[in-house]
Amino acid sequence: MGPHGSKKRKRDSNVAPDTSNDTSKPTAVFQPSEGRRYTLSVALPGSIIANAQSHELKTTLAGQIARALAVFCVDEVVIFDDGQGKQQMNNFPNRAQERYNDSDKDGYTGYSDPNYFLMHILSYLETPPHLRKHLFPLHPDLRTAGTLPSLDMPHHLRAHEWCQYREGVTTEAPLTRADNPGEGKVKKKRKSSSTTTTTTSVEAGLQYPVSIPTSIPPNTRVTLKFPTTDAPQNYQNSGLVADAVAPSAPREEAGYYWGYIMRSASSLSNVLVECSFDGGYDLTFGTSERGDPLSSLTPSNPDEDGSAPIPEFKHMLIVFGGVAGLEVAVKADEVLLGIGASGPDVLFDHWLNLCPGQGSRTIRTEEAVWLGLMGLRDVVLSKGMKS
Repeated sequence: MGPHGSKKRKRDSNVAPDTSNDTSKPTAVFQPSEGRRYTLSVALPGSIIANAQSHELKTTLAGQIARALAVFCVDEVVIFDDGQGKQQMNNFPNRAQERYNDSDKDGYTGYSDPNYFLMHILSYLETPPHLRKHLFPLHPDLRTAGTLPSLDMPHHLRAHEWCQYREGVTTEAPLTRADNPGEGKVKKKRKSSSTTTTTTSVEAGLQYPVSIPTSIPPNTRVTLKFPTTDAPQNYQNSGLVADAVAPSAPREEAGYYWGYIMRSASSLSNVLVECSFDGGYDLTFGTSERGDPLSSLTPSNPDEDGSAPIPEFKHMLIVFGGVAGLEVAVKADEVLLGIGASGPDVLFDHWLNLCPGQGSRTIRTEEAVWLGLMGLRDVVLSKGMKS
């Protein structure tokens, strides 16, 4: 009996266990269903980096955009020059310009080349963490990139996670394995009269390197495909063999979202004409506060409205403007001026206002990216051609 004359109560062992969902770990893991042929591309100007007044703000801005690209499964990112980067740079104090105005890409580019800076950060964040030390040497642009939130995309696999596809980087010179039964030892490639098979060692974030039956130069990023979808027994041991496939194979064959590719464009017109995909973009959207409301894509009565329904697409593109909008990109584009383009609205299939009646005077580009990708999410999922 305790000091206060009370007995300890026994715990009721018949209390039902807590069967609620375990929220200690994320459950929204990407689950592919079928192969996907369509692609989603986003284009935006690098001048938005020049508008940020410190390295920390530039890096954070790029990180916010990268998070949106990952969340909404963007396949291609185009960074274009709208002619405003140097003009924005002139607004900074001379001391900052003298410190950072270095055209050498080995130096800091946040002021001298904002287009390159944005591409550099976005490429770094898209790369699986275990490959970054191989593909990205120390650089002033990346000095605080490690503080940004992880994108945690499907190809950012942990060492204990299995997937039939995996990203890797070649780590050494090609090796040869003799085909003669008595010569099973792997050795450095050299001339030999016997038949040999060339292999390359790939660092893929596993305990041991993976071998691929082809010769690829060192420090090359490759997409691997293993023979089986299920993890083989003791797959963490040495001896794993895979094939090098196209970076689009995980998306096209199995439906995985496999990160985004990067492309630069010297002007707005080159965003459209230098498309990475066969046939070009077949559905394009431009964004502006002077565009049509996003709701115009789904009129309440299509027959009376006369609007044509949005067709199915193979390659969809959404273009965002910088601080001064897409209008300044048209004025800085000699090709568009030469053909007499009256404005950016004539360049796209749809010219949209993502947030009619906005409460703030301006919507920042990194905010517009989230608004646009969310607003057009149903279009992407319902109109994209699966095969």
